[in-house]
Amino acid sequence: MNPPVGTLTLADLRRFGVARVQRVVGEGSTAERLRELGFTPGTEVCFVRQAPLAGPIVVSLRGYQLCIRTSEALLVEVVSPGDMQGSPSTRLRGYQPDDEERTA
Repeated sequence: MNPPVGTLTLADLRRFGVARVQRVVGEGSTAERLRELGFTPGTEVCFVRQAPLAGPIVVSLRGYQLCIRTSEALLVEVVSPGDMQGSPSTRLRGYQPDDEERTA
């Protein structure tokens, strides 16, 4: 299932660095598992890194890091930092990139 044109997804997160989950699209097992992993409305998600050649992305949310496929990231609709009304921060609280992330 592809998101509507103009909708931002977790796959677009690299451009913003941080976003807030709006919803997970679909009712299948993959969408349900993403919700179970913490991709619920209002959750802040931070881009960490992406594998070469448009591979899986690593994101940080709710105090842990998770690697997901681009196809799975397309199921998570997000809002960009400019649209995050009332957001207390532009980065996840307590998140500190390691040396490898700082040089990437």
